[in-house]
Amino acid sequence: MTTMTEASVREFKMPDVGEGLTEAEILKWYVQPGDTVTDGQVVCEVETAKAAVELPIPYDGVVRALHFPEGTTVDVGTSIIAVDVAGGAPAEAPAPAEQPKAAPKAEEPKPEGRQPVLVGYGVATTSTKRRPRKGPEVTVPAAAQAVQTELNGHGAAVPAQPRPLAKPPVRKLAKDLGVDLATITPSGPDGVITREDVHAAAAPKAAEAAAPVVVETPATAPVPAPVVAYDRARETRIPVKGVRKATAQAMIGSAFTAPHVTEFVTVDVTRTMKLVEELKQDKEFQGLRVNPLLLIAKALLVAIKRNPDINASWDEPHQEIVLKHYVNLGIAAATPRGLIVPNIKDAHAKTLPQLAESLGELVATAREGKTSPAAMQGGTVTITNVGVFGVDTGTPILNPGESAILAVGAIKLQPWVHKGKVKPRQVTTLALSFDHRLVDGELGSKVLADVAAILEQPKRLITWA
Repeated sequence: MTTMTEASVREFKMPDVGEGLTEAEILKWYVQPGDTVTDGQVVCEVETAKAAVELPIPYDGVVRALHFPEGTTVDVGTSIIAVDVAGGAPAEAPAPAEQPKAAPKAEEPKPEGRQPVLVGYGVATTSTKRRPRKGPEVTVPAAAQAVQTELNGHGAAVPAQPRPLAKPPVRKLAKDLGVDLATITPSGPDGVITREDVHAAAAPKAAEAAAPVVVETPATAPVPAPVVAYDRARETRIPVKGVRKATAQAMIGSAFTAPHVTEFVTVDVTRTMKLVEELKQDKEFQGLRVNPLLLIAKALLVAIKRNPDINASWDEPHQEIVLKHYVNLGIAAATPRGLIVPNIKDAHAKTLPQLAESLGELVATAREGKTSPAAMQGGTVTITNVGVFGVDTGTPILNPGESAILAVGAIKLQPWVHKGKVKPRQVTTLALSFDHRLVDGELGSKVLADVAAILEQPKRLITWA
């Protein structure tokens, strides 16, 4: 078997592309073994808990091996591709090196467990050290043997069973499913138990739990209950991972941590809709997308300027309210991978044309699935436009770490009393949810009323700015 020369092979490891993210799923490989790559060339696309990201290779060479197929979730710091920087024909993967039979040297710590992740995007556990791999012979110190022994029924010392190798998420999964890791035959490399192993072990338990109880009587023998298999023709199961998983965890954390209050107001936005049409003809907005969301975003920014205390966050560990002197305006966007909330940095400092340009770029990037993790970090206030789906309003859940979120309903032609007469007017309903720990009813009401007043009379964008 041909092997790769260690001196010329570089292993490219899964990077941390989002400040603390611990894993990513390989969505697509753009190269295959034998392909020539150059420094900066994109070799694959991965999906983290926040976005899809393209990964460039940092050196020139020939691809020798792809360590994982598409669809595999890989921990940060794990090698995913081998590149021979000296060039040459691709070689077969090297055979695993035989482990020494002497006592292993002191082990260097290697990252295995989850590293701290961004607050609000999922559970974080402390970093851990990888347990020593189980080799043919392992010398155990006498002190460790004494700790790892227990007495049997005859008083003889019996060595305790070694703890099964499994990563923290897999251990939690096993605990949730009621599976004893010691009973599982591992299928992972070096005897590591995988998620698939746990699910396979849990399947019989689930079937047993779902089976009806058979009551024995003297006249009848127990009849095994039939196990109904999953009907793939009638149901589809979609793994919860990536952006969807992170969104679910964030929303649960937000809903059960921050006390939500939602207020509503219905407003006549006829003048705002007229202004939208006028701005579309303005040369300052040529090439830019002008829509009601642009003026709603500007109205919210003006309302925040008039009521700055709403632009804050709750710091639980330090028991402090953190007032933000900048506005990173989040825009909730529905994508094929789930809901994401990228934000416009320093939106408060942008002119209306600049805000229109930023909104256009944000929407286009989100639709392409190219939103970077950095674009979804540091938001202060969010807008969610449920009106695009024809929905009148809703009770939005706060984006973690933020104090308020504005939901915009559908803009519809409705009968409205205008200047003493009932006339058809463009009307919409706004809903503002806020964190009642730091935003009281008065402050929340003022912000919502200001947004409504601006949309009813958009000239206030000038007089109140």
